[in-house]
Amino acid sequence: MVRLTLGLLALAAIVCDSTVSAILPNPNRRIRRQASNCSTPVDPAIKAPKPNPWLPFSRNETATLLEWLHAPAQGLNLTVYANFTPWDNRVGVTELLIPNKTDVLNYLEGGPAPVRYARVELYFGATENPYTEDYIVGPIPVSEATTINPLNFIYNKGNGKSPVYAADYQLLIQWAESIGTQISDIMLDILGTDLNTSRIIASDPKQEDGRTILWAQYGLYPTSEYDSGSILPQGLFLKTDITGRKPEEWKLLNIFYDNILYDGVDEFRKAWETPGFNKLTKQVDGNWTHTGRSSTGESIPLDERAPPISIQPEGQRFSVDKDENYVKWMDFEFYTGFSRDLGVTLYNIKYKGKRIIYELGLQEAIAHYAGNDPMQSRTAYLDSYYGFGPYVFELLPGYDCPTYSTFLKTSYSEAGYSFTNKDSICLFEQDAGYPLQRHTSRDFITVTKNTVFTLRFVSTVGNYDYNFDYNFYLDGSIEVKVRASGYIQAAFYANNEDYGYKIHDAISGSMHDHVLNFKADIDVLGVKNTFEKVAIVSDTVDYVWSPIPRNTMRLERSFVENEDDGKINWPTNSAAMYVVVNTDEPNIYGEYPGYRILPGSGSPIHLTIQNSSNLLNSAEFGTHHLYVTKQKDTEPRSAAAANSMDLGDPLVNFGNFFDSESLVQEDIVVWFNLGMHHVPHTGDLPNTVFTTGQSSVFLSPHNYLLGDPSRFTSQQVEVRFTPGVDNSAVVKDAPSTPKCLVVDMSPMFPDFSTYQGGEQTRKFPYTDEVDPNASDP
Repeated sequence: MVRLTLGLLALAAIVCDSTVSAILPNPNRRIRRQASNCSTPVDPAIKAPKPNPWLPFSRNETATLLEWLHAPAQGLNLTVYANFTPWDNRVGVTELLIPNKTDVLNYLEGGPAPVRYARVELYFGATENPYTEDYIVGPIPVSEATTINPLNFIYNKGNGKSPVYAADYQLLIQWAESIGTQISDIMLDILGTDLNTSRIIASDPKQEDGRTILWAQYGLYPTSEYDSGSILPQGLFLKTDITGRKPEEWKLLNIFYDNILYDGVDEFRKAWETPGFNKLTKQVDGNWTHTGRSSTGESIPLDERAPPISIQPEGQRFSVDKDENYVKWMDFEFYTGFSRDLGVTLYNIKYKGKRIIYELGLQEAIAHYAGNDPMQSRTAYLDSYYGFGPYVFELLPGYDCPTYSTFLKTSYSEAGYSFTNKDSICLFEQDAGYPLQRHTSRDFITVTKNTVFTLRFVSTVGNYDYNFDYNFYLDGSIEVKVRASGYIQAAFYANNEDYGYKIHDAISGSMHDHVLNFKADIDVLGVKNTFEKVAIVSDTVDYVWSPIPRNTMRLERSFVENEDDGKINWPTNSAAMYVVVNTDEPNIYGEYPGYRILPGSGSPIHLTIQNSSNLLNSAEFGTHHLYVTKQKDTEPRSAAAANSMDLGDPLVNFGNFFDSESLVQEDIVVWFNLGMHHVPHTGDLPNTVFTTGQSSVFLSPHNYLLGDPSRFTSQQVEVRFTPGVDNSAVVKDAPSTPKCLVVDMSPMFPDFSTYQGGEQTRKFPYTDEVDPNASDP
């Protein structure tokens, strides 16, 4: 008998039939084989049916594109990032411009591959009014045919320009910090800190009556290596006017403390010197901010024992073409793409050989706060401005994902560099923890295993860690799930009672909404579909067989016929079903096949705040639970990263998508929101946990299949028995015992000393260490 010795981390334990018989409850079913016949299984190989049209640019394509952009012939007057100042012009994001759906479908059906173009973001700082502008450059790879033009057609603003109000951000922070020298004695008294131990935390500048206003708050520097700055706010705030680019013209307008607005330093100092001036609790760092194991001595019973671990007893059951980012599992197959703004997007998802979803992915994420102070009340993040792609970091096997997962790298390009994060996407199967199907009758029981396939990545945007899962089920369902952890953005406790609980000596858990918008371009048996509502309504009905009217319920079917009716909220009591159907392809029973969209775990939400004073016209996708629009190549996304820079006149105003167009048997898109209403409590310190911070939506077959798809898997068992008779159970159609279990124990206990973080490679200008023709890592 082979023993699995956990201390031998390098051991690949090959457990053959003699061992299997010892651990299975029914030794009569074993098949005897020799240990020499067992070998480590090879991961199944696959080749994508076509090259991936959404594949990001290679290193060489990016390097030659940057060289072309910096050439004098283009007349852009660009400065290399290493020499860049805010008064220069420079390159920002360079990435694939996602090809039009019309072109890709033609390619997938046998036509030519779409011409590849780049989306290039350029920053123009050599002006009193700095701005960014997006350009379309192509064809790529660069050739004599390559040209550059403003990228306008995907932005319903009419152009790709956005003002930059914080172009001189570092200078702004230094200037705001200099204000502290005028009140350093007051700071030491009321905050207990000085300019060396407090820092300026600035909000994004906003326009007020034609002026650029910046609010700033003092916050305590963390005193440890932990990333706890967002839970160490202090109760002193500054309001400044930073209009223009000349520091000598910037002004301190007000100082805010203890819910009193002071007209500058002199008035604040006079109040401080007045007897009876109220001094608020001082902020103090400590072990309460640390994410390491508690040192209080408390322990969980039996916690020192190793927890259960999952294995793949016969190796991997899915295939990946890593060159083309193509994945196949059971009846599902799809491509992936990756962008700086949004991270991972799934494309051309097929189920049983037919496309069901053309595109599925994140569009934008809002974190909208509320509070008594000007920082919390004015905070509303649009996270694609900061980007999800740059923060899709390397994952930890055994913690972020099962140790047996298949890991993929991600890459993006910005500011003349290419950045790569290895092992930042994981793919794995897991048992769902409950059966897919079961039934017990008088004399038999049937149960089917519920195996789920997951694509996962985590993006840490600022203080929050977003865990994204795309879960594929054997019944044809796809679940899109988001979880949130990390440090909260705390408010200073004073006068904030209506906006959160007091959760530590000097902080309040500032209430906020997370709203994450997704796009699902669903294609049911073709691109011509209709959005159906099947309401479950109460009714009183006269039946011919009943002497009195009967109170009952019935179905009320209707179609969302045009975009004017395409803004939808989940109904009270969940008393409606929403389905993308194809009315041109009824099934054999005359019902319309489709894919239903329905809430999953958590609480899919929309913004609580209506007509947000912060977001203005930049987040119209956040006002309802889901939306339906007609697909257009000119409306590829519900938002744009640069929306955050011009909230009143954003590049993409999602509200303008709704212009009365027909949705009956058209190519339609469903946009849906996941999210959480988060009112932090004491259990959110130091970090919020994923358990409650989660939300999901299911896309599930509805009259699409002609039977229960669980009948097709071999991972099911039927046991017939005679009630009251011992030892009469008979197993029929049970899955066969693995002929040998091959368990590589080494990945079960990974060596985290190999964790690298991201790789940064300069693509322009080249150095001796940079080879533009080097293969991608």
